[in-house]
Amino acid sequence: MSLVPVPVTTADRAACPVGDVLTRVGDKWSLLVLGLLAERPYGFNELDRAVHDLSRRILTRTLRQLERDGLVDREVRPGKAAGVEYRATALGRSLLDLVVPLGRWVLAHEDAIRSARSRYDNASGTRRVKSTVD
Repeated sequence: MSLVPVPVTTADRAACPVGDVLTRVGDKWSLLVLGLLAERPYGFNELDRAVHDLSRRILTRTLRQLERDGLVDREVRPGKAAGVEYRATALGRSLLDLVVPLGRWVLAHEDAIRSARSRYDNASGTRRVKSTVD
């Protein structure tokens, strides 16, 4: 059985839960936030200070999406130290167990990827594709 049906129809793509989850966790901030929360619980303001250039609006949206997918738990703290605390769930940690080796692979092969991109760019005579490794 093939991992990908051929031809791949619009209905196939819409029905595939893999693409939906990969789109969510493949955004600019989700894995970074999840990685921080796997280390220890954070309050909202702590997270806001911990990640530069992440707006409070995007942090809020990212946390809500991670919580909706069951990757993050949100706990409201009552009393004098009232606030909200976030932590990675077991499901979120299990995702990181898969993603961290991918990150290590990228770091181990960074030079080869950079060289391949350079060869491609030089051969095609265009710099339209910008490297995200640089």
